[in-house]
Amino acid sequence: MKKSLGARPLVVPAPVFIIGTYDKQDRPNAMCVAWGGICCSRPPCVAISVRPATHTHGNLLEHKAFTLNIPSRGQLKESDYFGIASGKQENKFAATGLTPVKSDRVHAPYVREFPLVLECQVILNLQIGSHTQFVGEIADVKAEAEVLDDKERVDLAKVDPLIFSPDQHAYYTAGPWLAEAFRVGLELKHPGGRS
Repeated sequence: MKKSLGARPLVVPAPVFIIGTYDKQDRPNAMCVAWGGICCSRPPCVAISVRPATHTHGNLLEHKAFTLNIPSRGQLKESDYFGIASGKQENKFAATGLTPVKSDRVHAPYVREFPLVLECQVILNLQIGSHTQFVGEIADVKAEAEVLDDKERVDLAKVDPLIFSPDQHAYYTAGPWLAEAFRVGLELKHPGGRS
């Protein structure tokens, strides 16, 4: 029997996204965000939710652009630091030794060392409650060649992304390959299968 846990922000796993922005003086900043994901296919868009008290929130309103960087397992400490330090007081790139790179398509920096980057232009923001949701239209996706398969698709195992458990306040990585999507369930569509 299921036990009620009450209404709370609990979806597992949550992503570990590093959001790159410039501040009013065009200084690069990065922040770890777990509230986010794909929100539209056409046009391709992602949504992230950020508290108004953060330095990143002001940067998003100022420049209406961000990068969504996906770190690998080897960048765990840096990613966590991006979530616990404030860009108002600290130069996070200097502290981590990571490199900010000016995006080609939007006015925001990305993290050179991270394997996967989405350059996004803010097209909508909505104050929901404790967070503001920013919808960014994806202007470009950049991936290191080492994380692509032979068809130039991003290989999850090669990216080895971090994922977050909000309830446990813990980081994990993705598990092993299980099955091909949109195929493994086909047997249930045939006569005799469940509907």
